[in-house]
Amino acid sequence: MGVQWVLVGHGLLTLLVVISFLCGQWPIFQGTIIERIHHFITFGAYDYFLRFVVVICGSQGRNAILSVENYCCDRPNPILQVIYLAIIGVTYFLIVKSSFSYMPGYYLSGVHRYTSFLAVGVGVLLFLLTSFSDPGTVKAENVTEYLSAYPYDNIIFTEKECSTCKIPRPARSKHCRICDRCFARFDHHCGWMNNCIGEKNIRYFMAFLLWHFFLCIYGTITLGLVLAGELKEHQVIYILTVYYGVENSFYSLSPHVVQWLLSSYNTQILLMVFLAIVSLLLAGFFGYHTHLCLTNMTTNETFKWQDYISWKRKLNEAKASSAALKASIYATNGEVMPPESKWRMFFRRSSKKNEEVVVKDNIYDRGAFRNLLEIMCPLSGRRSFVDRKSE
Repeated sequence: MGVQWVLVGHGLLTLLVVISFLCGQWPIFQGTIIERIHHFITFGAYDYFLRFVVVICGSQGRNAILSVENYCCDRPNPILQVIYLAIIGVTYFLIVKSSFSYMPGYYLSGVHRYTSFLAVGVGVLLFLLTSFSDPGTVKAENVTEYLSAYPYDNIIFTEKECSTCKIPRPARSKHCRICDRCFARFDHHCGWMNNCIGEKNIRYFMAFLLWHFFLCIYGTITLGLVLAGELKEHQVIYILTVYYGVENSFYSLSPHVVQWLLSSYNTQILLMVFLAIVSLLLAGFFGYHTHLCLTNMTTNETFKWQDYISWKRKLNEAKASSAALKASIYATNGEVMPPESKWRMFFRRSSKKNEEVVVKDNIYDRGAFRNLLEIMCPLSGRRSFVDRKSE
């Protein structure tokens, strides 16, 4: 029992670290231990590592590490794409080698040999579509149409020119420093795809996340049914209760069943745990982006709104501090502050109401249905956009 609890604890700790590393910067985890662990993994630990390299190898070693970091993080490269293909290829190979011999089984038919290959193939196809499709490049030839399609809200998007591309920057667009191009409705740069996620390929990205979530669930359930079939065919429960006198209850049988499975089917169990963890991560990531799609927001805009709200709060705090300081100065001098005119009080209250509306207002949110329609049918692919371009 002690060893099993150690394995459970190790699995939960691994899950916490993986979630913190991949998802720690999401707004939902702001101010939590997951965000702090993410900061330590991505910044703190790396900083200590660089200091250690300087002590051991000097500045030349640090410069070599920084050049590798520049190639991996600041330039387009296929490293994570290769890693993805390796992960899905090795995982499927291990499933084929360890579990296909049990198909057909007690709970599974042989058709899963072929449906699993088809499911993996569709996943790879969606990966390729997202990786090599145009996210919606803003160029001099189409910038006018994008300026008409996405109006400025004059809060987080104002009229300005891209200093690199030397063209007006439409609202909701951003210049990606890695791809070195401007993209319409920019969401984020995805290292796994070696491509940006924007107006034209967000639909493929969402399909990729959803399909891989179902793919991991499918793999987990299939492996679970393989193990359940082996338990049934080997009559493990019957032997434990009849010949070994183990009480026929979940609490009594589970340690013995787990021990038997680990001794004979450890590969399948490890694959099940891996697929279950990945499915949880994909579910969280897909849920987050689904919320963004339903409200017609992007990851880039989420951070922009956070910065704007933070700046607005600091500005209000500064105004309140200034008013308090002014009141204390009058009190110290024994003077009475002059009463504020009713007109000034009226306009001040009106401005506060307007500030609250501005903070919460998203002019691009046109309702869940129309927001999803914009994801499925990008504005640049509609006839109205083409007509504006031809004028």
